[in-house]
Amino acid sequence: MNTPADRVIAETRAWVQRAVVGLNLCPFAKAPLVKDQIRFVVCESDDPRVLLDALCTQMSELVAADPAVVETTLLIHPNALLDFAEFNDFLGAADAALEDRGLDGVLQIASFHPRYRFADAAADDLSNATNRSPYPTLHLLREASVERAVEAFPEAETIFENNIATLDALGAEGWSQLQAQCRADAAR
Repeated sequence: MNTPADRVIAETRAWVQRAVVGLNLCPFAKAPLVKDQIRFVVCESDDPRVLLDALCTQMSELVAADPAVVETTLLIHPNALLDFAEFNDFLGAADAALEDRGLDGVLQIASFHPRYRFADAAADDLSNATNRSPYPTLHLLREASVERAVEAFPEAETIFENNIATLDALGAEGWSQLQAQCRADAAR
């Protein structure tokens, strides 16, 4: 590892490999991971305005990229919006930026955060782990890719329930061990 950004990317990549794909939390993630079509980008600023600018840049770059080369982008921001409530509030500005650029229906934004919490879940509810990443992360997805993936997965509505069952079987200790493995992978 040469820089802190390299470490952030390595840990996030390990999380995608071990949690997202390894636990099959997103059945659509394996193909772009295996084909190396996920762009990992770090915004090191702690200023949400700088992050928003970086997000807009990544939107433009993803739309301009050949999907066979870059299918999706993870914008990781380890210093900004560390408080989950602030992160959650920021998502409105992120969606507005998407709409302002005429990209609503072209791209969508998924959100991940180390302290992610569903509105109806307790803070320690393991179901929150489905959206818990090592660092705050904005995931840009191509709408057309999402639609193709959902068509190919006949019971897409069962993904969340399957994820809850997977996490329940793993348990809090297993989830903690998986996170430690991601950190260890990144340190190598």
